[in-house]
Amino acid sequence: MKLALTPDRVAAALALVGAVIAPAILSSYWVGTLLTQMLILGIVAASLIFLSAYGGMLSLAQVAIYGIAGFVLGNATTNGNTKGLNLGWNPWWGVLLGLAIAVAAGLLFGALASRSIGIYFLMITLTYSVIANLSFGQITDVSGFGGISGIPTPHLIGSAEAHPNRLYYVALGVALTVYILLRYIVRTPFGMTLQGVRDDPVRMSSLGYNVVLHRTMAFGFAALIAAAGGELFVWWNGHIDPTTIGLANTIDVLVIAVVGGLYRIEGAWVGALFFVILNNYSQQISFIGPRFATLIGAIFLVIVLVSPGGLMGLWERTISLTSGRRRGPTDRDSIGLPRAEPTV
Repeated sequence: MKLALTPDRVAAALALVGAVIAPAILSSYWVGTLLTQMLILGIVAASLIFLSAYGGMLSLAQVAIYGIAGFVLGNATTNGNTKGLNLGWNPWWGVLLGLAIAVAAGLLFGALASRSIGIYFLMITLTYSVIANLSFGQITDVSGFGGISGIPTPHLIGSAEAHPNRLYYVALGVALTVYILLRYIVRTPFGMTLQGVRDDPVRMSSLGYNVVLHRTMAFGFAALIAAAGGELFVWWNGHIDPTTIGLANTIDVLVIAVVGGLYRIEGAWVGALFFVILNNYSQQISFIGPRFATLIGAIFLVIVLVSPGGLMGLWERTISLTSGRRRGPTDRDSIGLPRAEPTV
């Protein structure tokens, strides 16, 4: 079967090629700091977009889950640190434990929140983030407000400072895996049922589908993705503390998802790249630096008003104008867009 050469596929191919050769053409600062951070934030935002676009659940708990995985990894692998359990495990065993506990937390969070919809679901998941932030801050045996430092990376990857390209390629590989996995999942029977639950939960329930179970399983799957981002973050940063999962960072991930495009998985990394570059270079402008929150808030408002689909929505509109037609239902399906916008 021959694939059509669409603008979306051309742009995706160019982005992939650019990402692969980035270490050869960009400075170590760009690769080790900006692009690696973009990939990590994009992974976390992708878990939020998956729940929102295909499950109709706008979750503010993804950063909390991201933090749970990071704290577990830090406690399991550090040795001789002043904070944490300092178990001194092999980093790969710490990775598995972090993923397992984060997914378990995600399933628990999902089971409790999945009976709610709309603003109630949003507020419940925000509560999870607040609880996680305060818990890690007050339980000094596992963190305390000072957090955990000196988190080791596997020998294969090495120090993020000494070998920034290695961690970058690992993050790129994880990001590609997450994207492909999400595109596959939404086309499976589970993914199609989840979209039916998003569009009409009452009807799906009457047809015999367990709505709460599907939402819970989706939340657990999204937790796995967010947890992967959290573990990459602690390898990249070498430190994690409760501020990492504070309200500000929770809102940042939401902003990334909305600015990139809340209805397309690709929007996670588009929004993350925009956010990271803007945050980095705006700090160098004296009258903007301390007011970054105001700047990104204004951009967020403009994006919501001009293009509810975010930057990806602007891209679609541009393609539609240049091709002289509007995208129809068939076009949306071919690029993996949900049939209906998620309920907020």
